[in-house]
Amino acid sequence: MIGLGHIKRRLGQYGAAWVAAFLVTGVAILIGMLFYDLITVADAALPVMLAATALALGVGLIASLVSRETVGTKLVVGVLALLLVLPLMWAPVAAAVCIAFFADRSIEYSQVYAAFQIGVSELLFPLEETVRSGAVFGSVWALFQGVASVVGFISALSNIWPILRRLLGAEPAAA
Repeated sequence: MIGLGHIKRRLGQYGAAWVAAFLVTGVAILIGMLFYDLITVADAALPVMLAATALALGVGLIASLVSRETVGTKLVVGVLALLLVLPLMWAPVAAAVCIAFFADRSIEYSQVYAAFQIGVSELLFPLEETVRSGAVFGSVWALFQGVASVVGFISALSNIWPILRRLLGAEPAAA
């Protein structure tokens, strides 16, 4: 039997981790830009936030593995963690990319961004090569960015929507 409540809770925590990583990285970079160059600040903030994000995912996974949930639930949580690790790790990088976009700067000069892109490329390239002969890796990278952003947005929206509904007040009763 699979505990859907536990999986839903872990996915909610995943969404919260995505939003927190994005926002905290964005705030750290914006504050740091008051004193230093964007690329210098991104190179300082991204490793810390990538490590914190990975730690948050690991803590959630370990908490599930040592819980009293069924083996099936633990396997589903483990598979989801493997599938969602790259979109989660994209959250702090996406914050840096957004800030660089609005600052009209090229984030590609950041050593951490470049290392992240190379690391993801080294992970995804063999997968893409087995599927499609390796000729379209740029599109796979663009697809990864898009999927990671959409997954993060949906996770954020699913966590924020109940809060917004409470703020907007109760719906009128039907007559």
